[in-house]
Amino acid sequence: MESFSLILAIVVVTALAFDFTNGFHDTANAMATTISTGALRPKVAVAMSAVLNLVGAFLSVEVANTISKGLVDEAGIRPEVIFAALVGAILWNLLTWLVGLPSSSSHALMGGLIGATVASAGFGAVHGDVLVTKVLIPAIAAPLVAGLAAMFATRLTYRMGRNADAKASEKGYRAGQIASAGLVSLAHGTNDAQKTMGIITLALVAGGTLAPDSDPPMWVILSAGIAIALGTYLGGWRIIRTMGKGLTDLQPQQGFAAQTSAATVILASSHLGFSLSTTHSVSGSVMGAGLGRKGGVVRWSTATRMFVAWGLTLPAAALVAAIAEWVCGFGSWGTAVVAVFLIASSAAIWKISRREVVDHTNVNDHEAPGAEPAGVVTQAMAAVTPPPAGTVSDELAATIPAPNDPASPARTSV
Repeated sequence: MESFSLILAIVVVTALAFDFTNGFHDTANAMATTISTGALRPKVAVAMSAVLNLVGAFLSVEVANTISKGLVDEAGIRPEVIFAALVGAILWNLLTWLVGLPSSSSHALMGGLIGATVASAGFGAVHGDVLVTKVLIPAIAAPLVAGLAAMFATRLTYRMGRNADAKASEKGYRAGQIASAGLVSLAHGTNDAQKTMGIITLALVAGGTLAPDSDPPMWVILSAGIAIALGTYLGGWRIIRTMGKGLTDLQPQQGFAAQTSAATVILASSHLGFSLSTTHSVSGSVMGAGLGRKGGVVRWSTATRMFVAWGLTLPAAALVAAIAEWVCGFGSWGTAVVAVFLIASSAAIWKISRREVVDHTNVNDHEAPGAEPAGVVTQAMAAVTPPPAGTVSDELAATIPAPNDPASPARTSV
């Protein structure tokens, strides 16, 4: 094993901490629809996902190489830069987990790495062509492709099963959901676990313990796989609730179509070395599946909050990482200050989360769809639509006094 300096050891531990947050932050990607439709019990679902994430970590290193060799110039990177990048990524993951928003752990890491690198070595140390072709374009294309695929798959699924027995069909699709959820978990391991492998490998190269252009050592692959598996088993229940119940209400047919579409997109991107956001892919497929069923709806207020978080992920993580790198530049005491700040902030976020606990016992509890404020179009339609014959509106009924109410004014017969 490589010889370690203290700062390099801190970077590796922090990278594995990020991998752990990545695991529980992205558990929803694989298991939210399976849990929301009742295909699997919550704890069984996250245990299955954890095992398959660990297996997936060993299937490829293409994404890890994109991060460690392609995104930034290895020659201008110090271990402190990697540490600052991880601080930005971890804090963004924790903040979005606290509010239950499925943002991209991948883009948080990319943003942190870019921000810290620019603060340390300038814009020239970032490879803009790699950023555009392997990060930004997939970020836009992935939810669109997965969403369209899921929408058409949902329509095809309902069309093929329109004459089938409802109970038998639902049972079959629940089994299909379990299989497709496993495929998403495997795909997540091949994509997201590799990002931590890539960042640790980059730190080892920056610290002089690995030669440039090296592939991740086996101990890096193993430790990254275990960290993301443990985080997955912990379960990011807040985000699972949003993904499974907050965006739309899914039936087993829709869940199967959504997960299969997302897994296909993620596995294809891993093969090509694209640092794809599994969150973007799965969220897009869930919305596509919601639109694919006749009468299905997408709760656009929740989706809009999610889109805003997606847009802020890269710049927010980059800004925090750049500030952290500036503080680390003052020497060992600066690095210690950043480390204390990270620990204190993480503890504060966890303490705030305890005010309203979301776990496997209440993950499927959610407000009825009617609780969402009606949009302008919905309000306008309600205003011009007459009530059914023989009924009285709630507002009019409230103005008619009860016949036996002694406090009511005298009634006039007509």
